[in-house]
Amino acid sequence: MQRTFLKAKLHRVTVTACEVDYEGSCEIDGVLLDAAGIGSFEQIQIYDINNGNRFTTYAIRGKDNSGVISVNGAAAHKADVGDLLIIAAYAQYDEQELKNYAPKLCYVDDSNTLVRTDSKIR
Repeated sequence: MQRTFLKAKLHRVTVTACEVDYEGSCEIDGVLLDAAGIGSFEQIQIYDINNGNRFTTYAIRGKDNSGVISVNGAAAHKADVGDLLIIAAYAQYDEQELKNYAPKLCYVDDSNTLVRTDSKIR
């Protein structure tokens, strides 16, 4: 049996741009994607802390160390520059894989610079 668990999250990143006239997706600083283990074009869930909107899109790799979090296309109507987001990715695991399961939790500062990672919520 496969069960769905949190694979990774970027906690309280700040939206730096919203581009309606864009092909779509969410551009994310490449360093943050690497830290979380989220791949380019991987499905992500976005939870906007400021307005409560929740939506699904996919990740695009942004320039490393740029701090970019750009919500694009139709999703740009769901967030505003300055909003705080939680970006989550989920994966399916079987019982054997769950024995070694640990999510990648990534925390940033006000500039979207990675400050720590963890596998447990403190």
